Amino acid sequence: MTSYLLAGGGTAGHVNPLLAVADALRERDADASVLVLGTSEGLESRLVPERGYELLIVDKVPFPRRPNRQAAAFPSRFRRAIAQVRSHIRTHGIDVVVGFGGYASAPAYVAARREGVPFVVHEANAKPGLANVLGARRAAGVGVAFAGTPLRGSEVVGMPLRREVIALDRTATRDEAAAHFGLDAERPVLLVFGGSLGAQRLNEAMADSWGDVLAAGWQLLHVTGERSEMVDPEVPGYALRRYVDRMDLAFALADLIVSRSGSATVSEVSALGIPALYVPYSVGNGEQRLNAASAVAAGAAQLLDDATFDGDAVRRIVVPLLGDRERIGRMAAAAEKVGTRNGTENVIALVDRALGAA
Repeated sequence: MTSYLLAGGGTAGHVNPLLAVADALRERDADASVLVLGTSEGLESRLVPERGYELLIVDKVPFPRRPNRQAAAFPSRFRRAIAQVRSHIRTHGIDVVVGFGGYASAPAYVAARREGVPFVVHEANAKPGLANVLGARRAAGVGVAFAGTPLRGSEVVGMPLRREVIALDRTATRDEAAAHFGLDAERPVLLVFGGSLGAQRLNEAMADSWGDVLAAGWQLLHVTGERSEMVDPEVPGYALRRYVDRMDLAFALADLIVSRSGSATVSEVSALGIPALYVPYSVGNGEQRLNAASAVAAGAAQLLDDATFDGDAVRRIVVPLLGDRERIGRMAAAAEKVGTRNGTENVIALVDRALGAA
């Protein structure tokens, strides 16, 4: 029986690919032991037990960014975290560690090396986090979601995706999706969304321009986010939703997407062959713009600037594209080539190779 320890968490971007790999490992071998290493504070503390996996806890020890009291305490705290993971590895007889970034991964990589256990790194963003940058130097395998990600020894494996996305047949599901959202399956649909919390910039732009989208002969499916107070105009052809728990149906209906460019979003949209206009979130270290770079280079997507994205930008850029079905078709064909639905299998292949080498 093989014992796997999957390390990561903090955000959905780390937890969701981790859980996709965990599910596939468990399905492949029901006797395997699949454990998850995370903190008691991250999203994993809720999602991992809900999915039926045991969560082993490690202290959250952020890397210091400036000299202060926390920086002075970092060495001793990090040593304690490493010791915690080494204890987990010994207690559970771990054969291989797989890290997905986040606070749990850094001590996991060091602990695995000191215990003589092979470890594999997966990086979801085009701009890697510090834990994975350090871990990649000694890893038995390094997989990245996007080409051009600067990690030593990496290979492009894609993103482990949700099962409902991997299995989605957009053509066969379109009628069901249209009925679910109260739209016409025979007419094209523009899908606009900004993540579970929405994106105010996108919402404000669409509030000013939804009439122009409808006038262009398209329908609009707009997921505003749970916190949005945007008023639903309740007109035919415009489906406004605060939250959608069946994004697979939204994707099945979408002929073009306007969205942020988080790593999971870009990976899912590209895997499904949907052309997109990405409006990268301007806050952070620029990873959203980089996440979309490979899709843009392939001709599958176009980048729009967050600072200037408003109703006028929709009328000037988006609406003319809605009338150019040939260009949309070329973008869709390009998306099918740049995306992959095999990210989970590719990561597991890295893990198997690491075990074989060990």
